[in-house]
Amino acid sequence: MDKYIVVGNPIKHSKSPQIHHAFAQQTGQSMDYSMFEIALGNFASYMDNFFSEKGCGVNITVPFKQDAYQYADVLSTRAQLAGAVNTLKRQEDGTILGDNTDGEGLVKDLLAHEVCLKGSRILLIGAGGAARGVIYPLLQQLPKNMVIVNRTREKALKLAQHFHTYGPIVGFGHDEIGAQEFDLVINATSASLSGNLPSIPTSIFPSSCCVYDMMYSSNTTVFNQWATKHGARLCLDGLGMLVGQAAESFFIWRNIYPETKPVLMDMRKLLDQEK
Repeated sequence: MDKYIVVGNPIKHSKSPQIHHAFAQQTGQSMDYSMFEIALGNFASYMDNFFSEKGCGVNITVPFKQDAYQYADVLSTRAQLAGAVNTLKRQEDGTILGDNTDGEGLVKDLLAHEVCLKGSRILLIGAGGAARGVIYPLLQQLPKNMVIVNRTREKALKLAQHFHTYGPIVGFGHDEIGAQEFDLVINATSASLSGNLPSIPTSIFPSSCCVYDMMYSSNTTVFNQWATKHGARLCLDGLGMLVGQAAESFFIWRNIYPETKPVLMDMRKLLDQEK
């Protein structure tokens, strides 16, 4: 049976095994998927052992996405631009492919909710790894423009410069955004986990605005509560992105694209049970 794993530190919270088991059952694939916590500093040696024992693929979560980037023999364009890898695959010639499916997972979840990306005005809050991983796939959807806003202005400017050849993108500090309005606001920070909100004006939420918080929980995230209070028409959390990026990984490994909707519904029920 083909072996796949997800690794991280910590890893017990991961929903990836349930998601991939559901995909395998749905598509009739014979595969084993497990999760392992790796000690810091042991990523490369663990991967060497896994792939030498005919392991087929790996999902990578915090804090090893940069380690996976360094480990891969070949990188996809989106992995190169993200500077991080969340999916490894042993190819037929024995080389290890590194890819990043986070942005594709986000885009497909947005499109599944009929959020129009082409010609849209996008605000991306945050300039860390989560933001960097989704910019290229979003720009591929041909938005009118994208604004990155970050507490540290220099990080937003640097990130915008990194991607400027792929579409209209600029960077600002929190205090520079002014009274602009956006069609889509994406929170790529982890602030919701600690109950914090960015210090940006609520004018970013016109009544036609869609809001996406990459974080998810059994309850509405603090960011989405804030956006709803100030008029956003649609607020989504990151559970769909989680399932979507997993589906993209599954496709890379098995060359079959699973149905995400029933799995997302099951994951939502699982979260509700954890309340």
